[in-house]
Amino acid sequence: MGQVTQTSMRPAEAGQGNQPAAVPGSPGEARAGAPPSGRSWIRRPAEAHSAEALRERLIGSFRNWRDYPPSLRLWFWLVPILTAVIGGILRFVRLDTPPSLVFDETYYVKDAYSFLISGYERSWPDKANDSFNAGNPTVILETPEYVVHPPVGKWMIAGGMWLFGPDNPFGWRFAAALTGTVSILLLSLIALKLFRSLPLAAAAGLLLAVDGHHLVMSRTSLLDVFLMFWVLAAFGALLLDRDDGRRRLAARIGRLAAAAANGRPSAGQLLAGPWLGIRWWRIAAGVCLGLAVGTKWSGLFFLAAFGALSVLWDLNARRVAGIRGWASGGIIKDGLAAFASMVPVAALVYAATWTGWFRSDNAYYRHWAEANPSAEWGWLPDAVRSLAHYHLEAYRFHQGLGSEHPYEASAWSWLVMGRPTSFFYQKPEQGTPGCDVPNCASAILSVGNPMIWWSAAIALVVVLFWWAGRRDWRAGAVLAGVGAGYLPWFMYPERTMFFFYAVSFEPFLVLALVYCLGLVLGRDTDPLWRRRSGLYLVALFVAGAILLSAFFYPVWAAETIPYQEWRYRMWMPSWI
Repeated sequence: MGQVTQTSMRPAEAGQGNQPAAVPGSPGEARAGAPPSGRSWIRRPAEAHSAEALRERLIGSFRNWRDYPPSLRLWFWLVPILTAVIGGILRFVRLDTPPSLVFDETYYVKDAYSFLISGYERSWPDKANDSFNAGNPTVILETPEYVVHPPVGKWMIAGGMWLFGPDNPFGWRFAAALTGTVSILLLSLIALKLFRSLPLAAAAGLLLAVDGHHLVMSRTSLLDVFLMFWVLAAFGALLLDRDDGRRRLAARIGRLAAAAANGRPSAGQLLAGPWLGIRWWRIAAGVCLGLAVGTKWSGLFFLAAFGALSVLWDLNARRVAGIRGWASGGIIKDGLAAFASMVPVAALVYAATWTGWFRSDNAYYRHWAEANPSAEWGWLPDAVRSLAHYHLEAYRFHQGLGSEHPYEASAWSWLVMGRPTSFFYQKPEQGTPGCDVPNCASAILSVGNPMIWWSAAIALVVVLFWWAGRRDWRAGAVLAGVGAGYLPWFMYPERTMFFFYAVSFEPFLVLALVYCLGLVLGRDTDPLWRRRSGLYLVALFVAGAILLSAFFYPVWAAETIPYQEWRYRMWMPSWI
């Protein structure tokens, strides 16, 4: 029979143990990393390092999407697009309501207009909001304004104002609504990539589309929805890079094996493994993360977490492929390359986002270095030293931000939505449109769908145990996204913070919830009654979430409703 081996043949990381599985008709009927039906991971030594065998171990036995029938390929795109269309309708309908700046729009929308006409932030006179709301933004002053957030999000808001004009709320909010809608499409595609299941991809897109927290942030021009988008785009790029890198590793080791007389690479060739070349998807992730940091500095935590995650994926790929020095070889040949592909790229992109400031002659601190010569740092260009000083002052501001606010919310309360932020509240008079009773209310409250958020909080615990016990790489990836967006806030307990900061990692909360829905859905090897029952339960959960969103929608979209109806929706005293 000949010698056989199991060394390094376990589907480690690619798909160990029970995982959220797909249902028949989805692209994930075979689980990632699991051997095809009727086959074993045991291979003859001469076959163990063939390109085909390595691809099966590293990324599973899935076919390329082009290999599926055209009708099924259509659904791969149609399902994510349909969820995005539903989300887009919810975000764009009545986008101009309320017809005034709400909450922190007073800063970011006016800064965006300043970018549109000057390329940097300028000051505004007292009561400038009244003029801006009336469609007259020309009251802007010539003096520069000191701001503490980078420019990317404001440039994106300015893009909507450039398209539809700065004198109307639709123009102010267009970029946020479009970004939120596209993020639904991205999340559904990412879920399809992770779980290989059309029902789970549809669930992910729909749950994000109908959640009130994401909806509110997509209908108001604050910066956090743009941060969320670039973080999610970077995560998607890294998922593509993961498969691309593993295909390259399989192909290059396979070529070495094919060239050997015994069909096996030499010990020297397997000591560290091959170089994998330029990883373009990882560079794309670096660009996205640079734009995330250019929106809010909290994007730095995602850069660190995603960079480490990508390297860990590569290290494990080399281990599964049979590389003997997988740790040292991976650090040298993957880790250093990952750093070069992401950190310098992100830094260059971040610096480029300040182009308007560099080109200006009157921006805040633009000529600080000229007025403050330095013997120690004088070798730096004045513009660079001035920008560095600007960043230092902004960092000090963030460190000292501890003023009281009626809607501040500790990070401990975010997952249970202990104190959502009220963006807008009015009491319309009886007889005004929509108000036929003595007491009415019109509100925008950034509270999420309780069924989604509270279930996601429980799902995080399940995913954590599944990652620790089953070593499922997908669970680890989801937890990395939540951790990068959530855990750093616990380092600043005295800082004033708000619940809406959580939108940066909300897509990963949805992925954690969908991961658990995949467990309910069942495995492709389960009996038909089990899979059918699981599908019914998942559909029932998603339908319940949609109905609950319909109930809460009036307090997310500033609809005028009777005051008592508003009170019915305030489930916790801290929501008022």
